[in-house]
Amino acid sequence: MAEAEAEFRAIAFSPRRRSSPPPHPPSSPLSFITRIDLRGENSVDAEWMAYLGAFRYLRSLNVADCHKVTGSALWPITGMTSLRELDLSRCMKVTDAGIRHIISISTLEKLYISETGLTTNGVTLISSLKNLSLLDLGGLPVTDQALSSLQVLTELQYLDIWGSEVSNKGAAVLRKFSKLSFLNLSWTNVTKLPNLPSLKCLHMSNCTISSLLEGDGGKPPLKKLIFSGAKFENEAEALMHIETSFLSFLDASNSSIQRFCFLPSMEALKHLDLSWSTMGDDLVKHVACIGANLRNLNLSKTRVSSAGVGILAGHLPNLEILSLSYTPIDDVAVSYISMMPLLRVVDLSNTNVKGFIHQEGAEPDFFLSLKALESLNHLERLNLEQTHVRDAALKPLSSFQELRDLSLRSASLTDVSLHYLSSLPKLTNLSIHDAVLSNNGLYLFNPSATLKKMDLYGCWLLTEDAILSFCKKYPQTEVRHELVHNLPSNPNGSTSPSPSRLTSRTLLVNQKQGNISISPSFVGTNFYSLIFQLQLLDFFFFFWCGI
Repeated sequence: MAEAEAEFRAIAFSPRRRSSPPPHPPSSPLSFITRIDLRGENSVDAEWMAYLGAFRYLRSLNVADCHKVTGSALWPITGMTSLRELDLSRCMKVTDAGIRHIISISTLEKLYISETGLTTNGVTLISSLKNLSLLDLGGLPVTDQALSSLQVLTELQYLDIWGSEVSNKGAAVLRKFSKLSFLNLSWTNVTKLPNLPSLKCLHMSNCTISSLLEGDGGKPPLKKLIFSGAKFENEAEALMHIETSFLSFLDASNSSIQRFCFLPSMEALKHLDLSWSTMGDDLVKHVACIGANLRNLNLSKTRVSSAGVGILAGHLPNLEILSLSYTPIDDVAVSYISMMPLLRVVDLSNTNVKGFIHQEGAEPDFFLSLKALESLNHLERLNLEQTHVRDAALKPLSSFQELRDLSLRSASLTDVSLHYLSSLPKLTNLSIHDAVLSNNGLYLFNPSATLKKMDLYGCWLLTEDAILSFCKKYPQTEVRHELVHNLPSNPNGSTSPSPSRLTSRTLLVNQKQGNISISPSFVGTNFYSLIFQLQLLDFFFFFWCGI
């Protein structure tokens, strides 16, 4: 786009005769912008929306969380012929009156209006948007009758109605959506979901479930199932109709499941979240038998102990992410974890891990348990917050060549820990909370050049001068502490881009794909300047082309 703009300016302001047509007529500058993302910008209001109406070729507009956007502010985009995607999520001032502007955009294929001010009547108006393939109505008062009015949307593939008033009667209507592949019924009164042959992803968190996908026809190729916080009348009967051969993602966290007898049939699982569940050492065998394909396993806040981790050892050859936070495991579990060769992320926070194990009758009488993790050649992130580790226990970490993210939180850690961490060659994020770090220890800390963020909250001995001195010495590192929050400097020495430097020219250079995302520092006059310049170029373009 920058090349086209430069060529156009050269032609427009050259002294040659106006009758000579451009050798290569450039496209209108406004035609390059097809996607605008303004989510979360509190300054976006009716005036902004009026300017956005100038983008005639806009295909995607995101104003989610722009709380000043009202229903009347949507008038400028009424009847847009190119708009395919509109996100008004959590724009609470958008009401039924605003939806009347939206339904004039017949080309819409994706509409997000969750947690807006729509009523049941407003929801029924959406039935006129026949091209919708995605509809997000989360948090709105969608009734069985309102849902029934939407069955004319035969192209619908994605439907989100969490927190709605839909019951089992309304759920029966879902069979009319023959192409439906994504469905979110979380926080509803639906207890029985009929068979939906094309369904691939189902959310039923915080529901009371008696049966899922029961009915005639082929079983859906379900790949993702989430029922976090759900209650089951009979888990075996509720899940018996699910085709498990395609299921790769299961979130059963905080659910009422007691026996987990359905797990052995889910051999394709890659992601399994059982946190806050009744899973314990007596049931962990069900996880071990499907461990071959698991990549992500969350057992946080379960009853699984070191003995349970021992049962899993050797059965999780492809596991990459393991969370055991808030479990009763101790250092014995660390040696079992080292038998999971592809681990990249390990969370042992809030456990009984101390970093060493006593050996009766041996010399020395203890060994450092974290040394076992040296065999994990892919380990990138380790969380040891709120464990019982002391300085000496962290010495093995100095040889962890791939470690990028380390989290520690203990009043037992001192400057010695910083010394061990200086040798980590790829450390990017370091968090040490509540440690007894001194000014001298921080001064002597010589981190790798890769360190981008260091969080020192709760390190009460450090002074502001010492922290600022460290920031000056390592300007590439963002330091966080109660006394100072330092942002890393850019090559020019400033910590953030000046609004005066965020010109329309800068944005135009970045519009090679026709997308524009406005940063918070750019909201305001600069945007209006950008619109004006684009419209001016647009005018000259059509003037030269004789349009």
